Amino acid sequence: MKLIDDQFDLIIEPGRSEKNYWHDLWRYRELLYILSWRDIKVRYKQTVIGLAWSIIRPLLTMLVFTIVFGKLAKLPSEGTTPYAILVFAGLLPWQFFSNALTESSNSLIGNANLISKVYFPRLIIPASSIITSFIDLLISL
Repeated sequence: MKLIDDQFDLIIEPGRSEKNYWHDLWRYRELLYILSWRDIKVRYKQTVIGLAWSIIRPLLTMLVFTIVFGKLAKLPSEGTTPYAILVFAGLLPWQFFSNALTESSNSLIGNANLISKVYFPRLIIPASSIITSFIDLLISL
């Protein structure tokens, strides 16, 4: 099937999408930007404390892990590094991975109407959620 547009020709054929993911993401980068910005705005407008939540959540988790595993279980830390910093260094990448996976899965369900009605690379929806989770990681760092 061939669809003609003013800017480019869009050809939908089987097997083509696997080798052109990055090219399609680049062509639809404005949509990726809009969806990412929408997710960021929604995430921080719905909380009372807003942007501080990205800092408070990992700090509270680090505090709980440090108390439970460092003080109560008395797990040793390697070298002279304080246990809290060791926990925080492992916690940030894990929270990024966990949050990105959860949000990207939920974004496909939440945007089912958009996916079924308009053509665009389907990879954009989970990619925008991953970008939002990466912004959280940068704020936490």
